Amino acid sequence: MHGDLELRADLEYGSIPGLVRTAAERYGPREAVVEGRTRLSYAELGERVERAAAACVASGVAPGDRVAVWAPNTLDWIVSALGAVTAGAVLVPVNTRFKGAEAAYLLRRTRAKILFITGTFLGTSYLASLRRAAQEGTGRGPLPGLPHLEQVVVLSDDAPADFVTWKDFLATGEAVPAGTVRTRADALRSDAPSDIIFTSGTTGHPKGAVITHAQTLRAYDVWSELAGLQEGDRYLIVNPFFHTFGYKAGIIACLLRGATMIPQPVFSVETALANIAAERISVLPGPPTLHQQILDHPARALHDLSALRLVVTGAAVVPLELVERLRSELKISTVLTAYGLSESSGIVTMCRRGDPPETIASTSGRAIPGTEVRIVDTAGRTLPPGDPGEVLVRGYTVMSGYFEDPAGTARALTPDGWLRTGDVGVLDEAGNLRITDRIKDMFIVGGFNAYPAEIEQLLGRHPDIADVAVIGIPDPRLGEVGKAYAVRRAGSSLTADDLIAWSRREMANYKVPREVAFVPRLPRNASGKVLKTRLRAGGSGPA
Repeated sequence: MHGDLELRADLEYGSIPGLVRTAAERYGPREAVVEGRTRLSYAELGERVERAAAACVASGVAPGDRVAVWAPNTLDWIVSALGAVTAGAVLVPVNTRFKGAEAAYLLRRTRAKILFITGTFLGTSYLASLRRAAQEGTGRGPLPGLPHLEQVVVLSDDAPADFVTWKDFLATGEAVPAGTVRTRADALRSDAPSDIIFTSGTTGHPKGAVITHAQTLRAYDVWSELAGLQEGDRYLIVNPFFHTFGYKAGIIACLLRGATMIPQPVFSVETALANIAAERISVLPGPPTLHQQILDHPARALHDLSALRLVVTGAAVVPLELVERLRSELKISTVLTAYGLSESSGIVTMCRRGDPPETIASTSGRAIPGTEVRIVDTAGRTLPPGDPGEVLVRGYTVMSGYFEDPAGTARALTPDGWLRTGDVGVLDEAGNLRITDRIKDMFIVGGFNAYPAEIEQLLGRHPDIADVAVIGIPDPRLGEVGKAYAVRRAGSSLTADDLIAWSRREMANYKVPREVAFVPRLPRNASGKVLKTRLRAGGSGPA
């Protein structure tokens, strides 16, 4: 374990740019990224990142400026994101499931200076969607609703007249001396913010957890050590890069260990099976639904999956049968579960290699080294093992706060540094954590966190909706999906199909309610709070 102070990754590399440069030198000829026919070595990846950083400098990016990436898992995401961070920018990853208004909110909230955006993905033009959402405002250029956004770089060979192509953007950096980029990167302090990871807030608006270079490096060196990630591993990154699981447990972990990244932009079991066989994939983290679908696929036997040796999962209940099938049917030697949230750099607890299958299936493991986990009651008193309460975490992984949100930060962090996770859990005698419930009402749709308050706020914008509440209900394929209880405005003839179709246009797919029940009124308590327990029990009407 990199437990010795001088070997800690944050002290060894100093910053993410320091890691990128060291990886390029240390693993030079080794394959870094495979995308279709493109095969890039670590040395070549390092050169591309420096070119992207030079272009960011040429475009006026100053240390601390926010730069956003709204694109699927691709080589261009890796290069543009690491290039921005190497130029001293703070990375703002944008969820690819977002619609224009949701993305515009993040860009406005962070006052992002540059946006790297995909051309068309899954038949959707992100640019057109963003343009519609940012038409009105005081800014100049094609996106007046985003006055701080100075440049939009389209990650493709062509772009509308108002925007710039990736190739033309990179060309602007050719006049910037390599020494300038190196000096900029070397000046970065390890305690400077490296990224702002947005988590949907219970109040309806996403909140940005500010995480530093040091936190990222130290946490994912520990993650890599506990998982047993090795030089030469071949890692299929299906987890989205806009999420900590994809960016940090994926890209950053590979850079730390010299593993090969194979990004997969869209989750499809067929593509995953083909990639695992063709690229001799050895590492496949992801939500339990991913592994379940691979095990159950009728064509599984036609693919050689024998190189698989490491699976890390979490984000939902993990059936013991799944752990045992991965080990017995696919002969995967290491299957681990973990628990984390954006506010704790994406990691709180993790199982250890050698843990029995029952521990891996029924818990999320123990606190990672250098951090503490405790369970408290509503008065903040520590509870003994076996008693359920709110999960609190403290240590180097915990965010400095939510971006420019002191009130939200004060609610999330105690004065002595404990992060209130909002999750209910139980610790056993060995310190293994089992998450049992969610204070925040959040539910998980195919590995994506869905927050009722945010969905309710979006649904509330429909002209025919007077009141609405959302809960999670079981779904055989996705684990859970949303169900909306809605009150129509007087005289409205809105149908469930109408509202679901409208939702698909207005919000990310995983947020869209799959069921809608119209009720005369929502059940509320004396203080006006919706009684979601009654909705879950199938009741509505007055309290």
